[in-house]
Amino acid sequence: MPVARLILLLAALLTQIPSTAALRAQEAGSPEAAALDFEYFRSRIQPIFLLKREGNARCVSCHIHGTPMRLQELSAGAVTWTEEQSRLNMEVVTPRVVPHNLPRSILLQHPLASEGGGSFYHSGGKHWNSFLEPEWQTIANWVCGHSLNDPDVELPGVCLD
Repeated sequence: MPVARLILLLAALLTQIPSTAALRAQEAGSPEAAALDFEYFRSRIQPIFLLKREGNARCVSCHIHGTPMRLQELSAGAVTWTEEQSRLNMEVVTPRVVPHNLPRSILLQHPLASEGGGSFYHSGGKHWNSFLEPEWQTIANWVCGHSLNDPDVELPGVCLD
């Protein structure tokens, strides 16, 4: 019986390690990353990082300081980022996304509750209980390659082709 548990543990750990192909897809200069629309990111994704949620801090409260996904600090008195800051933010966020692959995109999985299909880890708390929540869907549409002019669609946890 202990061998079976060890095998299950190893299988669980191996599914959490991104493949080499997934890591290449996340590189900022890759064709896959280029498919991510900057204007959609700037207009629809960044505001999510600024929202206050009941029981949780705003994403920027942690992500402009001591986290690996470090966003640009807002300029004094600013309520959003400049275009240059937004481009830098997108460079930081892109490695946490596997274009057209929602389950492998940690930007979506870390803040999603485990019960809703998310990963166990996110020290900033869980912001969404389900992948059906509007903020999750907005980010998912971007990861699936939607541009600012495309209508968002409700995604069933995977990209629709």
